[in-house]
Amino acid sequence: MDIVKFGDAATIGRGVFEPGWKWSNDVKPIAGTASCQSAHTGYCISGSNDREDGLGERFTVRPGDVFHMPPGHDAWTEGNEACVIIDVTGVKNYAKPA
Repeated sequence: MDIVKFGDAATIGRGVFEPGWKWSNDVKPIAGTASCQSAHTGYCISGSNDREDGLGERFTVRPGDVFHMPPGHDAWTEGNEACVIIDVTGVKNYAKPA
């Protein structure tokens, strides 16, 4: 995750999630929460990312998609290509211990 901070105004991240990456396997041990507690709003540049919320609703983010995902979800890279996402809301507290 590449992160750019604009003082207290904004923190924006560019995440590259390789094939096989899954939040519940790769970040959950760091965060210490049952699901991702960051809200993410962003844009998918390449690859594909599946997300499932706490109610079991699932959706896929593909190149060119703009998305918002509330806290309480799992996410994983789908397919053989790394998923590259620009996140404009969820990076400040992402992958930090609860």
